Amino acid sequence: MKYKSIYVAASGQHVGKTTTTLGLIANFLKKGLNVGYCKPVGQKFLDIEKLRVDKDTLLFADLINFNMIPEIHSPIILGKGATETIIDNPELKDQIIQELKDAKKELEKNHELVVYEGTGHTGVGSIAGVSNAKVAKLVDAHVIMVIPGGIGSTIDKLNMCLSLFREENVPVLGVIVNKVLPDKIPKIKHYLGKWFESNELELLGIIPYDKHLAHPIMKTVCIAINGTVLSHAENLNNEVEDIIAGSLVRYEELKDSKNLLLVVGAENLHNAIRKIKLLTQDIEGEHESPLAGIVATGKEEINEEAFEYVDKYKIPLVKTMLDTYGSVLKISRIEVKINRNTPWKVKRAIELIEENVDLDNLLKN
Repeated sequence: MKYKSIYVAASGQHVGKTTTTLGLIANFLKKGLNVGYCKPVGQKFLDIEKLRVDKDTLLFADLINFNMIPEIHSPIILGKGATETIIDNPELKDQIIQELKDAKKELEKNHELVVYEGTGHTGVGSIAGVSNAKVAKLVDAHVIMVIPGGIGSTIDKLNMCLSLFREENVPVLGVIVNKVLPDKIPKIKHYLGKWFESNELELLGIIPYDKHLAHPIMKTVCIAINGTVLSHAENLNNEVEDIIAGSLVRYEELKDSKNLLLVVGAENLHNAIRKIKLLTQDIEGEHESPLAGIVATGKEEINEEAFEYVDKYKIPLVKTMLDTYGSVLKISRIEVKINRNTPWKVKRAIELIEENVDLDNLLKN
């Protein structure tokens, strides 16, 4: 291994930076490496004891089990109003760059390899002089670029993103193509492989699309519809695999599915539950509810009969003032991100990197 730092960048949000970073670090740890993590520039943060920390940093603190120090693991937060502040006070750029240098020094003192997780697309942070490309150069990192699956569009996005790294003379280790439909992998691997070879780029791996990584949890659903939790808030981390409408509950859905989200008008919830109970009685050996959660919509009251079933199976019940159509629309638009409340996603992310990226070859470069 000729480098001490890897910088994971991507063509945009929700492409797979966190998932890839998580998988890489977990698998490097399995190989016995002393790995450090840093989110050098963050946008979405939490306030912890009056300190701002990027949300992703908390996930990695749990994974690697390190004592999180914001100025080292999450040194720069570009929150609301940061753009205006920096334009008005350009001298702040020097302070920001020094904070990144200090974090780099501490990380490299304690780890043989540091993995930096980028933010947004390649140019994010430019206003503060800390675009992904600038930061990668500052921390002397080699870049792994994560891009969505495709051929022509993927190459176009890749060229645009790599141009900033080329401008800064930042070395690129290779590219990981993420979220590729399994039946498309052979074709994409063939054509991208040819193009990468002719352009002296390394195709590090192709990650198949995994539907479980795209599933929200009930807590995310509740936030999306501005809902109120009426029952069993302790189970808001339930995974939601699919949505069913109360008026369209069918035997086939209940037989072949689990972790379903029932969305139904509040006044009809008890009728929908009656139907579910009737249909599941015919499923041999069915001793659990197929529901991960319930969203009751509209202004009407919920019939008390519904709560018996909800309490029996400890189903999180959320009430929203939206109608059923509006609720389904909001839920379908949820952007799902891996986090501390989705342990099955953490496990799957690690598996996907291990199965589809040539880590041994990566470490030899």
